[in-house]
Amino acid sequence: MKFIRWFVGKILLTLNACCRPKAVTRDAPDQARVDDMTQHMRLYQFEACPFCIKVRRAMRRLNLTITTHDINRSPEHEAELIQGGGKRKVPCLRISRPEEAEQWVYQSSDIITYLEQAVGTTP
Repeated sequence: MKFIRWFVGKILLTLNACCRPKAVTRDAPDQARVDDMTQHMRLYQFEACPFCIKVRRAMRRLNLTITTHDINRSPEHEAELIQGGGKRKVPCLRISRPEEAEQWVYQSSDIITYLEQAVGTTP
């Protein structure tokens, strides 16, 4: 079973690399606003998880720079996810703005909806 997941994951990563979505273009002030907003976000994910790939594709399409953490490769980030979010489940978007309570958003569709609304555009 582990081999099948690994194999299918590699196929998905290859297809994703071949068919990358085009990023939206913004003027400099808008892009600076978006970059400022996303600096407080972290995506906890697995490299070959289909739902994580879906979120990363949306991030690329929306032209967002969000730091990603592969929890299979980093025990520290895995511990962060479990402690802060309450469960070891990916994808998970951590939103930690200084003036607001920290949020942990699970489910790829919920994450994408949140990002589209936060950016203010749906491509």
